[in-house]
Amino acid sequence: MSRSRICFLFGTLTLFLFVSSAFADDVVVLTEENFEKEVGQGRGALVEFYAPWCGHCKKLAPEYEKLGASFKKGKSVLISKVDCDEHKSVCSKYGVSGYPTIQWFPKGSLEPKKYEGARTAEALAEFVNNEAGTKVKIAAIPSSVVVLTPDNFDQIVLDEKKDVLVEFYAPWCGHCKSLAPIYEKVATVFKLEEDVVIANVDADQYKDIAEKYGVSGYPTLKFFPKNNKAGEDYDGGRDLDEFVTFINEKSGTSRDAKGQLTSKAGILESLDSIVKEFLSATNEEKKTVFKQLEEEADKLTGSNARYGKIYVKAAKSCLDKGSDYAKNEVLRLERILAKSISATKGDEFTLKKNILSTFVSDQ
Repeated sequence: MSRSRICFLFGTLTLFLFVSSAFADDVVVLTEENFEKEVGQGRGALVEFYAPWCGHCKKLAPEYEKLGASFKKGKSVLISKVDCDEHKSVCSKYGVSGYPTIQWFPKGSLEPKKYEGARTAEALAEFVNNEAGTKVKIAAIPSSVVVLTPDNFDQIVLDEKKDVLVEFYAPWCGHCKSLAPIYEKVATVFKLEEDVVIANVDADQYKDIAEKYGVSGYPTLKFFPKNNKAGEDYDGGRDLDEFVTFINEKSGTSRDAKGQLTSKAGILESLDSIVKEFLSATNEEKKTVFKQLEEEADKLTGSNARYGKIYVKAAKSCLDKGSDYAKNEVLRLERILAKSISATKGDEFTLKKNILSTFVSDQ
């Protein structure tokens, strides 16, 4: 059986929604309503006319996304795409009959020039630079996916302190190429989670690893939770939201598809019951309950140990500063979070806000 046939058979859960969901915000989505508002105006525009079911479009996607990211800061060029299944009239107007079709629209013109070059980010960038007079280079996008080899596979995947999602892929596999930008986003979502690893391994190069885990088609995804290092098949959906939901449920994390912590992040049921007792206690009784909270927090491990320390610090501040402390501090943190801050600081302040909210007596 040919490699391409194997890839097809084992990749049947394909990404029909891939093109609509996997492109970064750097690639502008065009429709029948906004096409002429965006194209033919004050800047040149590169437009990809695609169909969601098109295999060649899926292969192009990661390269086109890199192109969009590289031209993001430049205001003189628009990198865009239009779904020809959904917006047939636009595609018909510009003579599109196959996918992907890539056309260049000069500044102020709706008369396109067809792109006939290689479908790589570098080749596309060279074309756009020549047409627009720009000098943009393809940005090197740092990856959050951990690359596995025989030298580090066991150390990372079999670490009983980590939940690890592994993609077994082959460089020649079209479905693997289609999955790549989505998988990168999954890794980005969870990059600040100490107990979660999103990784991949070239199973075509390291066949012994693939055989050990029963991998015969690509991409194959396996989840190695802390308590089962034999690995479990991942049979879920392959869009970003489905991956995020899976990791949250399996690892106890609380991330949204943008990588931000949700309002549930850091909340521990085992400590919440003690917090309720703390809130209803007299000032003298609060000291006893506080010691109980400290003792329970000391028993926690992993990420929960970090959350436990925040609970203890919040309780101590409530003891020292009075009953209004938690409410006022939550409001202060909300004001900070409304500003533009780093992802690390965002996590820190969100965790504090969430846990402090449990100490607000009117909630």
